[in-house]
Amino acid sequence: MVELIEKYNGIINDFIWGVPMILLLLGTGIYFSIRLNFVQITKIKEILRKFKKESRNNQKKGNISSIQAALIALGGIVGSGNIAGVATAIAAAGPGALVWMWVAAFFGMAIKFAEITLGILFRKEKEEGTFTSGPMYYLKEGVKSKFLAGFYAIMAVISYIVIVAMVDTNTIVEVINAKCSIPPFLIGILLMIIVGFVIFGGVKRLGKFSQVMVPVMGIFYILIGVIIIFLNIDMVPSAFVTIFKSAFTPQAAVGGFLGASVTQIIRYGFARGMYSNEAGMGSAAIIHSSAKVDDPIEQSLWAPIEVFIDTIVICTISGLIIVIAGNWTGGLSGAALMMEAFQEVLPGEIGSYLIMIISFLFSFTCLTSAGFVCEECAQYLFGEKSKYIVRILWLIFIMIGAVTSLELVWDLADTVNGFMAIPNLIGILFLSNIVVKKKKEYFKEK
Repeated sequence: MVELIEKYNGIINDFIWGVPMILLLLGTGIYFSIRLNFVQITKIKEILRKFKKESRNNQKKGNISSIQAALIALGGIVGSGNIAGVATAIAAAGPGALVWMWVAAFFGMAIKFAEITLGILFRKEKEEGTFTSGPMYYLKEGVKSKFLAGFYAIMAVISYIVIVAMVDTNTIVEVINAKCSIPPFLIGILLMIIVGFVIFGGVKRLGKFSQVMVPVMGIFYILIGVIIIFLNIDMVPSAFVTIFKSAFTPQAAVGGFLGASVTQIIRYGFARGMYSNEAGMGSAAIIHSSAKVDDPIEQSLWAPIEVFIDTIVICTISGLIIVIAGNWTGGLSGAALMMEAFQEVLPGEIGSYLIMIISFLFSFTCLTSAGFVCEECAQYLFGEKSKYIVRILWLIFIMIGAVTSLELVWDLADTVNGFMAIPNLIGILFLSNIVVKKKKEYFKEK
């Protein structure tokens, strides 16, 4: 049965992540970068000013502060994709995949800018005064396509419940079991209790939780990564040479590595890059729509910051450590590869214990934030009360992820994420004039 699923999912994946999809994702990023005058570069001063400023004006429309929305979004994307996702990309396609992750990230900044803008422009106020939004709303109201809106929402629910809940839980179990003999079901029960406490408190509790946890875990990992890089500074130049050379040349089979064509390298770079920063998937529009802001562009300035921290900084640290360790050809993948890499570059057992802690933090914050995205999509399909059913299902799939082996899960994630991205990218392209107009108006006023 597993072999059959793998076979047919491979056929679908080859189609979804073939040349047309890569061109659509890259082309959309280039298109928005040009039309927005490369906002990710030309508005660096405004972006940095936004980074320093914490919104505390409770009189503005929204559920949570501007920075809380950004940190929930960052907590949702900084997860297993930054650890296991990078490792699986390198294990499957070689170090060159990292270059294409950078390319996807750079142009993805403009895509996410557009997503957040449209999310806030098309957000809807609920009865209790809170807001909801996302690609399903701008596809329905802006593009006037109920089919694309419904299709996106269905794919999002499947992706987050079946993939994210299980992947991040399984990553936690894998890294803990590598160092401690704790029964997976006990880890699952503990995660259900803690995650349940956060998600049943609603978006405001999630905002407060993310405001504390996300900066702590991000700074902790970056600090550890920088220390490791400086301890192995003599190997960094050759590691970058390997990464760039591998991005444009076929990779021969060596050790446990099966080899990869340039097409595969590009595919894995883009697919895992999007899984990591979610630029193109539309989730940013859902989370940021809850922010207390009056102008959508004010919130959209978080887009380049999120993608930069997630992919350019955190994923690069992960990939660089794997290449420096030189263990990516040994047949390992995912969290196991990352643990061995950390163990190679740090003395004793320090590295493996550090990656255990980091993986737990990254995956845990993702479990809380991604659950919110899932329930918003479910509410679009089935109404307000469905959020309670989604929260219960979310906890059930956390337990399933804890006790199940997920060998196919990364390929399944690529497939479902591709199905999410297609209608979303069509939508933001269709509504691009609105995004460009709002951006011009905002900076003209400034």
